[in-house]
Amino acid sequence: MPITSVTQDTDALTMTVVSDFPVPVQRLWDAYADPRMLERFWGPAEWPATFTRHDFRPGGRSHYWMTGPDGTRSCGYWEFLAMDHGRSFEVADGFADESGTPNPEMPRLRMTLGFEATAEGSRLTTTTWFSSAEDLRQLLEMGMEEGMTSAMGQMDAVLQDLSSFAAGKGVQTQVLTETVVRFSRIILGTPEQVRQAHRDPQLLRRWLLGPDGWRMSDCQVATTVGESYRFAWEKEADGSGGFAMTGKLIELEEPYREVTTESMEGVPGEPNINDQTLTALDGGTLLTLVVTYPSPEVRDMILETGMTEGMEASYRRLEEMLTPARS
Repeated sequence: MPITSVTQDTDALTMTVVSDFPVPVQRLWDAYADPRMLERFWGPAEWPATFTRHDFRPGGRSHYWMTGPDGTRSCGYWEFLAMDHGRSFEVADGFADESGTPNPEMPRLRMTLGFEATAEGSRLTTTTWFSSAEDLRQLLEMGMEEGMTSAMGQMDAVLQDLSSFAAGKGVQTQVLTETVVRFSRIILGTPEQVRQAHRDPQLLRRWLLGPDGWRMSDCQVATTVGESYRFAWEKEADGSGGFAMTGKLIELEEPYREVTTESMEGVPGEPNINDQTLTALDGGTLLTLVVTYPSPEVRDMILETGMTEGMEASYRRLEEMLTPARS
């Protein structure tokens, strides 16, 4: 069990949990930065977490829910208040509805997580501040301490599983709900390099091609919220088979996050919503694309086109293009 101490201070309205792990600090930090790892231990074992948004940076937000044995969902959010990369971060932590909107009728906490090296590996100190004695009592009665103990008990296995989240694994596709799918890939490069490759038309024409044998015939990039974009492709050999994707940029937080709509040109229906985040990890940049489809039928139709394979071919080109910049 990694937890070495749990201390409650009813005067200061705090609970402090100290945990030790036989891994470097960076590995422990990355477990919180990467939502694929975080949701394997955040919450009790009987209430696994699903993160639909995880902007691991100052000013960012996370939205998640935990699913109970009977299918009941308990939704929550984080607001990242401060971050000292590799050393600590501070969040406001609270209950929410499924869209991530805070529930004002439930307690809201402040939580800091501090990371430090030890002779055996690393130490995590988690301090939670409660707004009132009543909030402290309510959350302890709801099983907060037991839940945290259960959550930390799952971390050793996650931290030792180096292969599942390494660079070079290719695109991972995870169906989160009937209409929401998460695509993830670690790309060798910094978030700034990966972002630049997404907004420079000359660079986009080199890598955003899907399977071999295609070229971009149009590359209009949206760089300001409210602007439209248009990407079109055709077969390299004879210019046949052309198609285009269009949409609008609806949120932008450089260089870490962008949200766009996406539709196939000429095809009626509601657009997809694409929420892409870039997170710095020890092995490069974790690109996470969460796509919300208008219906389960549209989701299945698009996934069956070989979308994942096309994404992997493009990201492999992107990585090869960025590798010289890292040397």
